[in-house]
Amino acid sequence: MKVLQDKSQISKARKELDRKGASHVDAPDSRLKSIMRKLGLVRGLTMGDILKSWDVHATLNFIEKHAEKSEPILDIGCYCSEIIASLHKVGYSNLTGADLNPNLKQMPYQGFIKYEVTNFLHTKFKNASFKVITAISVIEHDFNAKALLYETSRLLLPGGYFIASFDYWPEKIDTTGTRFFGMDWKIFSKKDVEEFVSLAVTYNLFPVGELNYTSKAAPIHCASKKYTFGWLVLEKK
Repeated sequence: MKVLQDKSQISKARKELDRKGASHVDAPDSRLKSIMRKLGLVRGLTMGDILKSWDVHATLNFIEKHAEKSEPILDIGCYCSEIIASLHKVGYSNLTGADLNPNLKQMPYQGFIKYEVTNFLHTKFKNASFKVITAISVIEHDFNAKALLYETSRLLLPGGYFIASFDYWPEKIDTTGTRFFGMDWKIFSKKDVEEFVSLAVTYNLFPVGELNYTSKAAPIHCASKKYTFGWLVLEKK
């Protein structure tokens, strides 16, 4: 578990993604404009989100250290997600994206990435199908811990990894009544993450590395809330 501490980490991560040739952000939209595009309020498909540079960079770095280029990787909530395109750009060849959005046919690299319109909490993929499952800024929407952990554990190979980034603040922030993509929105607290990690263990998913919950600042502002991002890796035992 890592926590974004300040905005300088975002710009540094974007520079590293650019250096790797892994960057795949179509335009420097604000997060609000990106959300509006996803909701169909603004036309066109905008890949990625500059604010998620830190998450994407951390995820890409971890995968490059722990998964071979030919191993199967699944990105859940993949519509407009940069990570799946970034993985393709650095040479990963066995990629699948899952999302409920029927416009997945607009996603890039259609001939190289398999896209499935499906509820990622209840997929038809076979047991032990993937080495890595990624979820960049996904699980905070209509969060269902048990369903998520059950499906993740079912789909991962032994020794596989679940990598998730999410909205986070150490103390509880009330988001009641705020919805994105027609779904409830959750800003995870330290207690929320601790409970999620404890529950994950019962599904044979164990945290990788140290769990750092500390945040010195709230660099992210959205829907009148101030918070940051958390990044978590679980390993299937």
